Amino acid sequence: MNDSPLQLPNCWQELQRAARAARQQAWAPYSRFPVGAAILTDCGRIFVGCNVENSSSGLTICAERTAVGAAVSQGFRSFSAIWISLAGMPLPCGACRQVLAEFQPDLLLILDQVDRDDQLPPELLRLSALLPRPFRLRLPDHS
Repeated sequence: MNDSPLQLPNCWQELQRAARAARQQAWAPYSRFPVGAAILTDCGRIFVGCNVENSSSGLTICAERTAVGAAVSQGFRSFSAIWISLAGMPLPCGACRQVLAEFQPDLLLILDQVDRDDQLPPELLRLSALLPRPFRLRLPDHS
């Protein structure tokens, strides 16, 4: 059995650092559940987001959607991976799954469980495993 730490590719180490730093900026006074996300574009740029809670809980913005919004606002729409840093190991909510699937239905998700004594390695999975049939609006052809 190999007890050595997981060796992450360099770009993943950058994603990990960025997601963990974003998590430190989260505004989570109600849930006390800070989340950070770092999304990697196909051309190697990293954009971050954190959850921003609101006393009207329906107005809360998740870290994953904040990261996507940051990337899209800078003109990036093609993604290869997203690193999500959180305590515990819940999966992205349904709204985040749908937003991520809008841009990359088979996106690589890297779930990083922090604040634990045993420091589990990140969990890797594909968005398509969590949302196999995302909603797709078929727009009429106006040509």
